[in-house]
Amino acid sequence: MAASLDGFIARKDGRVDWMETSDEFAGGENMDPEYVEAFLKTIGCYVMGSRTYETAIAFEAKGLGWAYGDKPTFVLTSRDLPRTRDTVEFHSGDLAQFVNERLRPRFRSVWFVGGGMVSAECLRLGLADEVRYSILPIVIGDGISFFEKLDRDVALHLIEVKAYKSGTVALRYEVQGPPH
Repeated sequence: MAASLDGFIARKDGRVDWMETSDEFAGGENMDPEYVEAFLKTIGCYVMGSRTYETAIAFEAKGLGWAYGDKPTFVLTSRDLPRTRDTVEFHSGDLAQFVNERLRPRFRSVWFVGGGMVSAECLRLGLADEVRYSILPIVIGDGISFFEKLDRDVALHLIEVKAYKSGTVALRYEVQGPPH
């Protein structure tokens, strides 16, 4: 997930126009296309909330493409949304049961792409093994929080930090067990 420095993944109205930043950090790494391609191959399927799905199909409608390739994509929603491709399925109901009984047996890696409510629910239910958090070089002041309404502490262990030429900092955390 990518967020502003102040922890927002989108503006209150869902816009992500602020993600196009123009910062440059001379000491940062280039985003290596081979690394990105190799990483994307490790993902078995995607799970996202309805607002993230609506953002993705809006990007596609603007000619920016579908970011999730041909991987199965599961959208968590109780709303009636347009299905833009065969690889998209909609799900409503118990998230833990869906992940543990339907997705984990079929897919080696289940990748949650958000949004804020989905991210918090994954942590709350103990479904996340790791959190990847890219901080963009901007403060937007208000919006949709990365982890909306998370009702408890979740201990994390830092396993990787990368700074990129774009000014983005990528953090990778392992999720620890529930606090004692």
